[in-house]
Amino acid sequence: MILAGRGAGSGRNSSNGGRRGVQGGRRDDYRDEPPPRRRAQARPAKGRGKRGRGFFGTMFYWGAVLVLWMGVFAVGVFIWVASDLPDPEALWKKTDRPSITYIDINGAVVDRRGAPDSPPVDLKSLPPYVPQAVLAIEDRKFYRHWGFDFEGLARAFYVNARAGRVVQGGSTLTQQLAKNLFLSSEQSLKRKAQELLLSVWLESRFSKDEILALYLARVYFGSGAYGIDEAARRYFDKTPQNLTISEAALLAGLLKAPSRFNPVSSAQRAAERATVVLDVMEAQNVITRQQRLAAVREPLRFVPTSRGGGAAYFLDWIAEDVGAIVGEPEEDIIVETTLDMSAQTAAENAIVQELGQNGRAMRMGQGALVAFAGDGGVRAMVGGRNYQESEFNRVTDAKRQPGSAFKPFVYLASMERGETPFSVRVDGPIKVGSWAPQNYDGKFHGAMPLISAFSRSINTVAVGLGEEVGRDSVIRAARRLGVRSRLDPQPTLALGTEVLTPLELSAAYVPFANGGMAVTPYGFKRIRTRSGKILWERTPPAPRRVIEDGPLRNMNLMFAQVVSAGTARAAQLPDRPVGGKTGTTSDYADAWFIGFTGGYVAGVWVGNDDFTQKTNRVTGGSAPARIWRNFMGSAMKGVAPRGFALPLTPPPDPGALSEPTDENVETLPVDPIDAAATGDLPKPAAPDGKGEAQPAANPNPAPRTTPETRTLDEIVRDVQARPQEASGPPR
Repeated sequence: MILAGRGAGSGRNSSNGGRRGVQGGRRDDYRDEPPPRRRAQARPAKGRGKRGRGFFGTMFYWGAVLVLWMGVFAVGVFIWVASDLPDPEALWKKTDRPSITYIDINGAVVDRRGAPDSPPVDLKSLPPYVPQAVLAIEDRKFYRHWGFDFEGLARAFYVNARAGRVVQGGSTLTQQLAKNLFLSSEQSLKRKAQELLLSVWLESRFSKDEILALYLARVYFGSGAYGIDEAARRYFDKTPQNLTISEAALLAGLLKAPSRFNPVSSAQRAAERATVVLDVMEAQNVITRQQRLAAVREPLRFVPTSRGGGAAYFLDWIAEDVGAIVGEPEEDIIVETTLDMSAQTAAENAIVQELGQNGRAMRMGQGALVAFAGDGGVRAMVGGRNYQESEFNRVTDAKRQPGSAFKPFVYLASMERGETPFSVRVDGPIKVGSWAPQNYDGKFHGAMPLISAFSRSINTVAVGLGEEVGRDSVIRAARRLGVRSRLDPQPTLALGTEVLTPLELSAAYVPFANGGMAVTPYGFKRIRTRSGKILWERTPPAPRRVIEDGPLRNMNLMFAQVVSAGTARAAQLPDRPVGGKTGTTSDYADAWFIGFTGGYVAGVWVGNDDFTQKTNRVTGGSAPARIWRNFMGSAMKGVAPRGFALPLTPPPDPGALSEPTDENVETLPVDPIDAAATGDLPKPAAPDGKGEAQPAANPNPAPRTTPETRTLDEIVRDVQARPQEASGPPR
């Protein structure tokens, strides 16, 4: 019989898969043979078998393997962390003092300041209480730790975890020195590991006194002052050798937050902080009780500064970031900023002029202005009416209610849901829970298109739109455009009751002017040495659109209507189109105007530092609009007019773009708590014009807006091609 196919077989051999069957059509011959005999395995003799490691031996073996691999891993981590560490030896060899020169976009010198890398101070020349004041408040265990304090780190971690935010630091003085002077401001695990490694290196290489001397020479005391020597001269016009106990305590108190505790801008906060330092010094037996009482009673006299003029607000804003990037320079540094000194001067003059002429009568104590180019570069920054009187930067640090200046985010969310400027809503009674918002004049005006409600700042319509699209959608729109402050989805959100800084609110308007592109405010674009070596250069972020074509054009049409026929007629420019939005809070504490023209945005705020001091009925369409017009009129001289994105088709209701009427008055958000408690509403301005509610029309009104024919990409290119944004020749 012929066996066909693999696996066929007979008898016992079939179990072998047919290997002895036909393969390739050939018969295999085989014979039956007995299976091979299995060899008997020798049994080990008793007592001669191989002995195992046992439990403890096995544990020891694998423990050794684990330790070995952990060592390899630790060496790898060390190499990774230490691969790009700076050379700390160079710090002690430094004997000169390079300067930092700030220049504007045209190469003009803004200011020249001392760099944060002076040689170590001579501790023996200082009164003992000067360094001891710093140690008492910054690092009480300085002479007992090896660069880091595990107990302090654990305590800070626990406190911050309970608070849900960073409220306490655990860094030692040595860690601060390593972080501020060796490393960048990057927040990463590697940078933190480098900080700890450098701290240990410093402790092993230098004595405690040498580390303290280096720290006192390099630490930042605010107002552009690095080191105890420059700080003593800056604030008290004396050398550190002549500081009193109270002056030493005040300087030590600055280190936690130089801007917040600056004695020139806030003498009360600085004095309270100095008292805390004196209490700690007494508790640490650095001074006696009698010395503490004498120091508390001692009057402190500060030296006003004129350094940098009004641009000092701007320089203070970027100083810490520049210091972190510069690291350890070996020669003079030049920082190419985004500032335009001609625009800066115009901004300072506009603030001073308005507050000088009308500040007393209208009870306006302060003002602030910030201007941006289309890419987010800051062209001008005025943080207050007088830097010598107050170094507190209201542009970057003051959080105020924006009032109706927040409404663009509500309307943008509505436009993105399909509404248009000519969608109709009814201005009538509305209730959100138990709260019933009111208009400024206490009246309701019936049905109107959204463009009219926006230009006349009707509160009820804004609240209704916010409820239609959802408060979360409004918050998302604000976040997308750059607002970072906390925003709670409460009923009054649409009326601007959350607090924002002028910097973030004004920057959030830039996408409306630049074609819908996201921006991040920045103040410098390149840092180089005087010899030309580039130390750092800003890399422009990838373009990211945050407003689509249709909603952008619709919003800009409404912004233009605010200026041409709404609450901001005082901001009109005779030679170019303008868009913007006014804002006024219900208690007249804050008044805003944020406007733009052709890729250039400026935001203005006026009010008082004391929230309880109300202005004399100042609205966003009055003083802020006039400041904006005076500033922009000067800043735009010699710059060709450029439009902004407007709808491509004519409006379906030309009557909605009406000429100004007496009803176009600023409408103010009413605090629901105050309204519920008193039932009072702000009263409109008197018809005789003595009030501030009715904005005055510009005697030279701008031409009527016409439909835009450029694409968004063309608008973005036009904005980015502005001639004054090009960097000037290096100096």
